[in-house]
Amino acid sequence: MKILVDENLDGMDERLNSLGYDAQSVRKLQITGQKLGSDYSIINYARENDMIIVTKDTEFRKASEENNFPLILLDDEAILKIIIEKLKNFS
Repeated sequence: MKILVDENLDGMDERLNSLGYDAQSVRKLQITGQKLGSDYSIINYARENDMIIVTKDTEFRKASEENNFPLILLDDEAILKIIIEKLKNFS
C-alpha cells in the first residue's frame, strides 16, 4: 500500500516510512517539480501511482466521493474520537 501525505500533514510521510509504509509527501513532490497545486491534481497523481491520500483537508472528502477515490481524512470528528479514547485512560 502506497500513501500520499497531503501538505497539511507534512512530516507524517517520514514517520510512516519509519514504520515500514511506502509514503510520499505532496510538499516534497512539489519541491521536485511535480505539479500538485490542486485537489484534482493530487487525486490524479495518487490514482496514477496507486496511492491512498492522507489529509486533514475536509474539502478532499467531496472530491474523493465524486472521484470514487480512497481517502483517510483526519477531520475534527476523527480527532475527537481519539481524544475521547485517550480520556478513558484518566477515568
